[in-house]
Amino acid sequence: MQPLAERMRPKSLDDFVGQEHLVGEESVLRRMIDSNNVPSFILWGPPGVGKTTIANVISQTLKRPFFSLSAINSGVKDVRETIAKAENSRFFDSPNPILFIDEIHRFSKSQQDSLLGAVEKGVVTLIGATTENPSFEVISALLSRCQVYILKHLTEDDLKRLIDKAMEEDDVLKKKEIEIKSYDALIRVSGGDARKLLNSFEIVVTSFPPAQKVVIDNDVVFKVIQENLARYDKTGEQHYDIISAFIKSVRGSDPNAALYYMARMIEGGEDPKFICRRMIILAAEDIGLANPNALLLAESAFRSVEKIGMPEGRIIMSQVATYLACSPKSNSTYVAIDKALALVRNTGDLPVPMHLRNAPTKLMKNIGYGDGYEYSHNADFFKSSQEYLPEKIAGSKFYEPGQNPSESKLTDAIRKKWKDKYGY
Repeated sequence: MQPLAERMRPKSLDDFVGQEHLVGEESVLRRMIDSNNVPSFILWGPPGVGKTTIANVISQTLKRPFFSLSAINSGVKDVRETIAKAENSRFFDSPNPILFIDEIHRFSKSQQDSLLGAVEKGVVTLIGATTENPSFEVISALLSRCQVYILKHLTEDDLKRLIDKAMEEDDVLKKKEIEIKSYDALIRVSGGDARKLLNSFEIVVTSFPPAQKVVIDNDVVFKVIQENLARYDKTGEQHYDIISAFIKSVRGSDPNAALYYMARMIEGGEDPKFICRRMIILAAEDIGLANPNALLLAESAFRSVEKIGMPEGRIIMSQVATYLACSPKSNSTYVAIDKALALVRNTGDLPVPMHLRNAPTKLMKNIGYGDGYEYSHNADFFKSSQEYLPEKIAGSKFYEPGQNPSESKLTDAIRKKWKDKYGY
């Protein structure tokens, strides 16, 4: 049997709950359907607010062929094959098919490029769905050929209406005696996601014996949901728990734990670029100067995954996560910049020493700007002894080298240049 969320999926715009600005009377989507003139567009909004349903309703209402791709599982080959099928499905002057791409923001640049020709020539009408800002995630050439419509979070009233509607209309639920004493817990665990709400509601209802009256309150919901929804949720609390565990596993030099939590995120549908961005931050914050190549590798991984996409991108991500976990660690530069920022906040805008100031005009030179500056390239081994910090904080030390071979070399270089000034 289908899950409740699928059984309750709207068949027309009249069945919709929420998104009145898009599906209500005289709304933009209704006018499109009435005119039978639907351009390519992108639906941008949080999970479970109706993006996929809108695409299905438009296709069914206008009786157009419907093709669907998921950006998580599809590559350039899949896109081209689907476009070819769509082209072959057209006869004479029949309207062009609809190509729905879920999570289009996960498509790499090459995958998005492969759509351009078909969209531009009208081979397909593209409807994309994304939870991310399309301005950042969709290439400009494709974005310029699409309208963007924003879907809003469902309100508490919307979510209550969905539950009531399910009890009134679903053939399975209509046979049960259900009393809801409080909607609060159901709404809370849903996170505004209609699909998650209805599936959670169904789990709670089916936890009661078949012949027993179903009485739902907050305690019942939390107990049942905690027992049954032990899975990764990319928009909820586990999103933060899993990424935190991943970061701490890499920081703790455990490649096996790091790969496990990375797999949890990938399998749970996390955006791979989000994971790659975290690895870039990790490389700077936790590895730093102990292994400067880590940052280069992490940045390279982000660009590679962006170009290649998934599922192949997982191989690159695995390589870099393992490398970062096995790398020597140092947070010295992370600590150093925070010390410097704290001092700036406490001391304000201290005057730059006169000898370090720029002197582009004669007047500035006359009043002492740049006077006495020693050009380091002219000093033996760059050992100019001039002061670079403002007088009030001269001698302040922010950088404390980490205990690793790479930074030991830096410490030796600082000692040779500054002798005992900074106490290294």
